[in-house]
Amino acid sequence: MLLSPQDALSGVVRSLVDTAHGPVQFRSAGTAAQVTHVLLHGIGSASASWAYQLGAAVGRRDLRVLAWDAPGYGRSAHLDKAIPGAQDYAERLWDWLDALYVTQPVVLVGHSLGALMAASAARLRPRQVSRLVLLAPARGYGDAPAAERERVVQGRLANLQQLGPQGMAQARGAAMLSPGAAPALQDAVRETMAQIDPAGYTQAVQMLGQGRLAQDVKAGSTPFLIASGEADTVTTPAACDAFANDVAQARISLGPVGHACPLEAPVAVNQLLGLPLLA
Repeated sequence: MLLSPQDALSGVVRSLVDTAHGPVQFRSAGTAAQVTHVLLHGIGSASASWAYQLGAAVGRRDLRVLAWDAPGYGRSAHLDKAIPGAQDYAERLWDWLDALYVTQPVVLVGHSLGALMAASAARLRPRQVSRLVLLAPARGYGDAPAAERERVVQGRLANLQQLGPQGMAQARGAAMLSPGAAPALQDAVRETMAQIDPAGYTQAVQMLGQGRLAQDVKAGSTPFLIASGEADTVTTPAACDAFANDVAQARISLGPVGHACPLEAPVAVNQLLGLPLLA
């Protein structure tokens, strides 16, 4: 039986490091001399969403896995722009990894909104990314008609204002998983979403509105993969297929799971990332 996300994180270290632009909070596991994997969470999430990937690296001498709390999440410093772009997050990512003296190429993984950050980061420093993995990727609305972009941004901000983080977690948490997801996963998703910082979430929403994932992927040179679940109602299979077609890549199916695929499909995701299975 799979451990609960909380139990999977029991051997994972949580740290805070100072960078040139303020502190970044992150979780880490594994004792390899060099970082092997860097994991970037989505908009209503945090580093805890990678419980099964981090947990699988605990005690491993051949792995060192890092998962940040993005700017404006947890204790990580906010960005200094009201309307940041994906590159602003990407630059902060490299500030963080530079502060940790990461010098070897890493497998860079972005889930949902994190895919926009990851693709931009790989475009900025392609030699430092051995492989880019985009899980249930959010394409962004930078190429959408202005009216649609404004509707999405203002709709998300209105939900935040009306419901607050805890209300959003109760209202939207179930949509992150398939209907048959275990209660422990539902609790984990809601708990993480309830802890979002409104200012950090607002910046992330604005970045989503500006994002152009396909443009960054096409501009990069890093090998990449796209994968998502068949029960994802946020970045639907049809939407992910359309994105994959746009960037001349086939989408990998993670099976009958929802949007929070790192939690709901840990076996498939870990195999895709080259991580062991969590016992």
